[in-house]
Amino acid sequence: MTMSSLDTTGRATHFLGSKRDYWRLLSRGALLLIVTLGLYRFWLMTDIRRFLWCHTEIDGETLEYCGTPLELLLGFLVALAVLIPIYGSFFLAALDLGSIGQWSGLIGFVGLGFLGQYAIYRARRYRLSRTIYRGLRFSQAGSAWLYALRALAWWVVTALTLGLAYPFQVASLERYKMRNTYYGNQPGRFAGDGWRLFFRGLPLWLLTMGPIAAAISALVGAVDWDGVVNALGQGSDNVMARVEGASPGFGAAIAFSLLMLAVAIGMASLLYPVFQSMVLRWWCSGLRFGELSARSKLRIRDVYRAYMRFLWYALLFTALLGAVSLVLGIAVAALSVPDGAELAGTAIALAGYVVAALGYSTIYRATVLLSLWQLGVDALQLSGVEMLDKVEAGTRTGSSLSEGLADALNVGGY
Repeated sequence: MTMSSLDTTGRATHFLGSKRDYWRLLSRGALLLIVTLGLYRFWLMTDIRRFLWCHTEIDGETLEYCGTPLELLLGFLVALAVLIPIYGSFFLAALDLGSIGQWSGLIGFVGLGFLGQYAIYRARRYRLSRTIYRGLRFSQAGSAWLYALRALAWWVVTALTLGLAYPFQVASLERYKMRNTYYGNQPGRFAGDGWRLFFRGLPLWLLTMGPIAAAISALVGAVDWDGVVNALGQGSDNVMARVEGASPGFGAAIAFSLLMLAVAIGMASLLYPVFQSMVLRWWCSGLRFGELSARSKLRIRDVYRAYMRFLWYALLFTALLGAVSLVLGIAVAALSVPDGAELAGTAIALAGYVVAALGYSTIYRATVLLSLWQLGVDALQLSGVEMLDKVEAGTRTGSSLSEGLADALNVGGY
C-alpha cells in the first residue's frame, strides 16, 4: 500500500487494512458472542475500532484508538441502572386508565427519542476523546441536552415535511457538533450547505414519494364522499363494506395503491446507496479544522458494489443456513420420542435465529460498513495540512461512561 501523496488538489488519505483480517476479526467475535451470551460485544466493538483507526492513514500517519472494553461495559451497566426505572415508570403509567395512561405511549416515545439523541452526542464525545492523531487527542464540548432538544425539534420538522427538511436538519446538527469538536486546541467547523444537499437529493425524493402521492391521490379520487357520508349515517359495524359499496372504484384504487407502495419501496431500496454516497460525500467535503479542509471524490458505483457484495454473501449464507436447517429438521423428525423431537426442534429454531442474526450482521459489517469506511477514507483529499504542525494539546476529556446509554438504547455506532 502506498503512503499518502501530494497532488494538485491536496494530500490524500488511505485505508491500509486487510479485508481478510477484518473478516477474521468479525468471525471470531461472532463465535465469542455466542459463547459469552453477548457479553463479548464490548471487546468486539473495541477491536473493531482499533482495527479501523490504526489502519486509517492521514498525511502519512495513522489514527490511534485508546478506549477499553471495560469502559464500555461499565458505561452500559450504569446506563441500565438509569433506564430500568424509566422503563418501569412508563409501564406503570400505561396501566393507568386515566389520561396519563392514554398518553403514556406518546410520552414514552418522545422521551426515549430525546434520550437517544442525548446518548448519540455523549457517545460521540467518548469516541473523540479516545481518538489520538500525532499524539494529540480529539475532544468535544457543548451540551448534550441542547443537542438533543435541537435534534428532536428537527426530527419533528422533517417528519411534517415528509423528509424534505432532512438536508437542513443534518447541516444544522453537524454545524453544532463540529463547532464543539476540537483536535488538540484547534476547533472544527462544518461548511456543508443544506440547500446543496437538498437540490441533489430532490430527484431521489420525487422518485420515492411520487408513487406514494399517486397512491394517495387514487384513493382520495376513487371515494364517493357523499355516498360514504350517507352510508356511515345509516350505521353499521362493517364500515369498509359500506365505503366500498358507496364507491364502486374503491377496490381498484386499493390495488393500484398497493402497487404504487411496492414501487416506492423498490425505488427506495434501489436509490438508497445513491443517497448514502451523496450524503457521505457532502459531509466529508464540509469538514474543516482551521485552514485544514477536506474534499471527497466518493463514487456512487463503488457504494453500489459494496451493497452487491453484501447481497451476494447474504444469499450464499442463506443457502448454507437453509441446507443445514433442512438436514437438522430431517434428523429431528426421525426421533422416536415425540417430546424429545419437540424440544430439539425448539432448540434448533432458537439457535438458528441467533446464528442468522449474527451471520447477517457480520456480513453487513464486513462488506457494507467496512467498504463505506474504506471508500470514504480513500476518496478524501486534504488541503492546508500544514496547519497540523501548529496544533497543541488540548485540555478537554471525555467520560468513560458516555457511550453506555447509546449502547443500551441501541443508537451507538463505530
